[in-house]
Amino acid sequence: MENKTNKMHLTFDAKSVNEAFARMTVMAFMTDMNPTLDELEDVKTAVSEAVTNAIIHGYEDENEQVELSCRREGEKLIVIVEDKGVGIPDVEEARQPFYTTKPEQERSGMGFAFMEAFMDEIQVVSKVGEGTRVTMTKYIARDCDQ
Repeated sequence: MENKTNKMHLTFDAKSVNEAFARMTVMAFMTDMNPTLDELEDVKTAVSEAVTNAIIHGYEDENEQVELSCRREGEKLIVIVEDKGVGIPDVEEARQPFYTTKPEQERSGMGFAFMEAFMDEIQVVSKVGEGTRVTMTKYIARDCDQ
């Protein structure tokens, strides 16, 4: 099997309406990897959570941008969601289930927990006042030769 690589980069307004666009773009990007329906759903859920976090928690208004990058390295899909917003003061605390900075918006605080559950690897790098970068990796099983 040949080792394929492919890249995509997208910048969009930090508006909730763009979450579905980002999710569908990643799903379309990964179709040539021949993912299962479960793998598509896993990635869709994780991307949705990461983009929603960037929009809701990264910025105080919608006049900002979210960056979404995808790359394929063989059977590995890497998705990066990045904002240049407020940043996270304590990443480890933010990764705890039910932690939210916006309880008045009825946020569940499960974004990072869902990302971790549905992706194989997740890395969160954040600096207060500079933004947050979430890198998620999913290994797509390919049984095309069988």
